[in-house]
Amino acid sequence: MSKSDTTLTVSSGGMRLDQYLGDSAHCRSRSEALSLIKAGRVKLNGTKCLKASASVKAGDRLELSLPSPPPVQDSDAKQVALPVLYEDATCMVIDKPAGIIVHPGHGMKPGDTTILSALTPLFRKRDLPFHPASVLVHRLDKDTTGCLLIAKTPEAHIALQKQFAGREVRKTYLALVAGLPSPAAAVIDSPIGRHKHHRTRMSVMDASSKLREAKTTYRTLSHGKNAALLACDLHTGRTHQLRVHLSTIGHPILGDETYGTDRSKTMAEESGIERICLHAWKFSFTSLKHKRVEVESPLPGNFMKALELSEIRWTLT
Repeated sequence: MSKSDTTLTVSSGGMRLDQYLGDSAHCRSRSEALSLIKAGRVKLNGTKCLKASASVKAGDRLELSLPSPPPVQDSDAKQVALPVLYEDATCMVIDKPAGIIVHPGHGMKPGDTTILSALTPLFRKRDLPFHPASVLVHRLDKDTTGCLLIAKTPEAHIALQKQFAGREVRKTYLALVAGLPSPAAAVIDSPIGRHKHHRTRMSVMDASSKLREAKTTYRTLSHGKNAALLACDLHTGRTHQLRVHLSTIGHPILGDETYGTDRSKTMAEESGIERICLHAWKFSFTSLKHKRVEVESPLPGNFMKALELSEIRWTLT
């Protein structure tokens, strides 16, 4: 199997190697990171590291040798429309649809489409070389929609990831939640770690791993009788951060099967909501031309329908 190399700089230390990689844009889970380490595909500061529990610190250099995804047939990739919201010579921001995972991982079947594979024709159309390990700057969950930043070159990938590490990227999400938060606007500053019993989940209270700083600011844009539309700014980028934080304060996102409550799941079922109502709405970063870029993604139809069913009136502005 062919492979591709990528290099990243550790942004925050005091963590296990497998935990750090599991939360990065290059691995879907800690178990996937562990597989890379065991296979000898990870170097720490220039030396191959086979110890998953090795501690990493801020500034450490990690080199990953990642298996390349299987070739994608045009007939498969064209099934996914990826509108381009912004583009320059070094990067683009696409409008991610719901229901598609960002990159291949465990449990996938041959031929399954991912955002990574669907990007192939976009690069081919622009006559650009496609480096699978240096394309995705960050990630969104399978059913989350909206702004996703894509690097066109390995050099741009490294530079843009440094902006994420330095918290220079601003991300604002829209979330439709159960209940009416009180206060209507607040900061949630609660560290997050991996759940001690459910390895695919994150938690504020029942974490088996070291808790990592996680900070979210939310404000209520509009509300109905039993639900509210929130704008949420992520100050950190932890796995499932918004979903965990909003559930922790008693207002889980409608359609969230993993972190929802019996009440929120019943509300979603009664309203015919089948996917999580979470949308990467606004995205702000600095282009490699030193220009500040502001991108906004229109709300998808299923989210608009969910607002209507929740008796919430709001216009995307």
